[in-house]
Amino acid sequence: MFNNYYQGKRVFLTGHTGFKGSWLAMWLHKLGAKVYGYALAPYTENDYYNIANIEQYMEISTFGDIRDKETFSNAIKDCNPHIIFHLAAQPLVRESYSDPIYNYETNINGTLNLLETARHLASLEVLLNVTTDKCYENNEKLYDYKETDAMGGHDPYSSSKACSEIITSAYRRSFFGDNSVMIASARAGNVVGGGDWAKDRIMTDTFTSLSKGKTIAVRNPAATRPWQHVLEPLSGYLWLVAQRGQSNWKSFASGWNFGPETGEGHTVKEVVETVIRYYEAGEWEDHSDPSAVHEAKLLSLDITKAKESLSWYPTLSFQDSIRLTTSWYKLFSEDKDKVKDFSVKQLEEYISIAKEKKQRWI
Repeated sequence: MFNNYYQGKRVFLTGHTGFKGSWLAMWLHKLGAKVYGYALAPYTENDYYNIANIEQYMEISTFGDIRDKETFSNAIKDCNPHIIFHLAAQPLVRESYSDPIYNYETNINGTLNLLETARHLASLEVLLNVTTDKCYENNEKLYDYKETDAMGGHDPYSSSKACSEIITSAYRRSFFGDNSVMIASARAGNVVGGGDWAKDRIMTDTFTSLSKGKTIAVRNPAATRPWQHVLEPLSGYLWLVAQRGQSNWKSFASGWNFGPETGEGHTVKEVVETVIRYYEAGEWEDHSDPSAVHEAKLLSLDITKAKESLSWYPTLSFQDSIRLTTSWYKLFSEDKDKVKDFSVKQLEEYISIAKEKKQRWI
């Protein structure tokens, strides 16, 4: 897979205790990489990092704050990585309203601390900053955002991620002008999958309610998002970074969208009702609040660039993404001790489907 680029590579992964970071750490280990991590400690004992025993896949797992420049920098230097995946962030829109200073310090200063250290690393080949689809200036219209569209953001979270993108671009042009390091960024849609217990996320709310036999409270049933299983954008990140092994790798040092096919946006209501169908239980009710803080109603990505330049395509349908997610949480509610092995099987199933579809990264 991925042209065997990761075999024996030292990979520094920020945010490795988070939802996407934990799945990525497991996959990197499978690819033969030596994985080092730096992140806040998991929030709960049921976080994917704990429940799937991700620490077993790590060379070194350090718990720390990316705002702590000295500790963060020393951890990176100790690894002396060939590759950096930057996923650590304050990731929640509603939390960014509650504590905007923490949000900006984490998402902006954390990125600065990383890039400042990275530009002095002798072995570094690639740095990928993973941001969000919300980094674009959203006009709330039926439109698929392209990589060339303006950065922006109504809320503190979105704007902080737009700033992270702009900073990454500036550092690429200002300090990596010799083109010795591939500096890129990735913007993915809303991800689902087993092991995400973050506050205010629809899957967290849905499966917590289902496990307790309660009605699912849905804040924004009409909101439309580019939903995708967590392994979808991860395959894109891994394939993008692996281009560093190609002779034309310099052309990949830019921003990239990874999401479902155009027109595959679905409402929150559709997500919840599909979960209920696969879970074979549950009801939901509308808890919309007109006085709630602003959250985007419409959001969609254009993935033409990834398809044409990377030959990267989504592997799973919307239905398959929800099916895999629901089966993980259902098993967790029945016997969480089985989830660790089941997670590995889900990764293997994803890879098998990708092979059947003849994905280029296989």
